[in-house]
Amino acid sequence: MSPEALSELISTIAHSLVAVGKAGALTDDLVPPVAKLAVMRPKDRAHGDWASNAAMQLAKKAGMKPHDLAELFAAELAKAEGIASVEVAGPGFINITLDSASAAAVVDAVLDAGETYGKNDHLGGETLNLEFVSANPTGPIHIGGTRWAAVGDSMARVLEANGAKVVREYYFNDHGEQINRFAKSLVAAWAAAAGLGERGYCVETPCDGYKGAYINEIAARVSKEAERDGVSLAALQHADQGLNEKGEPLGEGDSEVREEFRKRAVPMMFDEIRKSMKDFRVRFDVWFHENSLYDSGKVGKAIEELKSRGDIYEKDGATWFESTKHGDDKDRVIIKSNGEFAYFAADIAYYWDKRHRSDNPADVAIYMLGADHHGYIGRMMAMCAAFGDKPGENMQILIGQLVNVMKDGKAVRMSKRAGNVVTIDDLVEAIGVDASRYSLARTDYNSPVDIDLNLLASHSNENPVYYVQYAHARSCNVDRNAAASGITREGADLALLDTTADGEVLAALAQWPSVLREAGDLRAPHRVAHYLEDLAATYHKWYNVERVVPMELTEPEAQGEQAEALRVAKAPEPARAAARLKLNDAVRTVIASGLDLLGVIAPEKM
Repeated sequence: MSPEALSELISTIAHSLVAVGKAGALTDDLVPPVAKLAVMRPKDRAHGDWASNAAMQLAKKAGMKPHDLAELFAAELAKAEGIASVEVAGPGFINITLDSASAAAVVDAVLDAGETYGKNDHLGGETLNLEFVSANPTGPIHIGGTRWAAVGDSMARVLEANGAKVVREYYFNDHGEQINRFAKSLVAAWAAAAGLGERGYCVETPCDGYKGAYINEIAARVSKEAERDGVSLAALQHADQGLNEKGEPLGEGDSEVREEFRKRAVPMMFDEIRKSMKDFRVRFDVWFHENSLYDSGKVGKAIEELKSRGDIYEKDGATWFESTKHGDDKDRVIIKSNGEFAYFAADIAYYWDKRHRSDNPADVAIYMLGADHHGYIGRMMAMCAAFGDKPGENMQILIGQLVNVMKDGKAVRMSKRAGNVVTIDDLVEAIGVDASRYSLARTDYNSPVDIDLNLLASHSNENPVYYVQYAHARSCNVDRNAAASGITREGADLALLDTTADGEVLAALAQWPSVLREAGDLRAPHRVAHYLEDLAATYHKWYNVERVVPMELTEPEAQGEQAEALRVAKAPEPARAAARLKLNDAVRTVIASGLDLLGVIAPEKM
């Protein structure tokens, strides 16, 4: 019996107690929805298969002592089919022990549902716009963006498993000063390689520019592409030479050579980023360009919308958003006194666009931002409220913490292309996609994480992704051995799954639906990884003591506690062997499903 089924049974009992007048002042309208009636696994299995604090939840509303109300629940629960015993513990906990057949029913539930076991539609009807990674197109994806790629894609998969419609979105910051610095860095690299310093070109990387071998690579590619197209970069004017039509020195905004690099290099970086994401098994539905907000006039329209709502004012020649009206610590400039848009103006337009698109308008806009964006939360939520939306509901902001890459106990800077940072390609080259994605997704994004390259490149039980993948491969091997021995699932008697180890695996399988639901509601894909590790540990323990295929032990093998346990359980009767094979296959199904939600392969052999 699943926790959901128990919650429903407890809800039915609550309404029954109200109907017969035993539940004090409790009325039908005071009984919470089934989803709010907690059913959980006791920390100590001696306390039963499941526990509920429903009586403690409802006692105050009923005007009764929690223990007294729990006794009423216990008496009714004990009558239900599939429940072996019920006890009331402490101030009012209800501890429930299932009979073997009921506990084992989860096996058929898993095998019947296959990969859809645990998936639900409780977030159905909502369109969630999930924006993640969103690195500037000025270089390769660094390790922080790599973490968001792993977490964001896993979160999208988890939300979809809970019935939500998810629009995965990447926001290209291709407007503003960072693009100008990128272009200047490329021009300097090209000029240095071409020996153009004596012609007035700056051949040193600007102090606020971008460094790394990738700059030289992109500069060389732009030069080659321009030459192919018949464009002489050296013949173009740049900021340090030439006069405009009025005879005045050319300024930075008039740099033809810089513009040539910008228009050619930025798409090259877009292509690299797209390829890196695809290779990392991350897909996006929308690749949104910041520049499009300006080109389409959406920035101005969004500001006009706020003005119509009374949240825009003029001061000192600038245009301000009165964000303090909506909880921010200070008002924000959105148009500077020189007429240029402040960066926040694009944020305003971008949120408005997400919520009012003709195609897939977002009910909820989820932003996944780095730790350096923590100060943006106040102004973003104020802007959400100014548009008449609910902060924390229509707009949700998730802040990720830092990633440290370690080797031999020391932080490493191993990038060959990007200087002193670690990129997504560096990490994948070192430990592979599976280990990279799993290690980054298994830790709560609210916490810093250390990536141990030595550990994640090893094939040991200390490596969490190997540990889980090995459980799947081992379950596949059990299937192969069973087939070779003529053992099938025919004639299985699930009531024979009655050992302690059987019970631990059954209980773990029954938890998967609630884990998946919580992972979606809490925006916490790391809960999937933690569950998989617990399930794998339970399965490995079960494998070592309960046999599907008989094992013959030779004298050298018949040594130690493990050999003794294997000897005892080496030859189960056919009905028990078939039941264990079904249990094995149920574990394989859930592990494969869980790994898929994290974008990790479930191997059949290792």
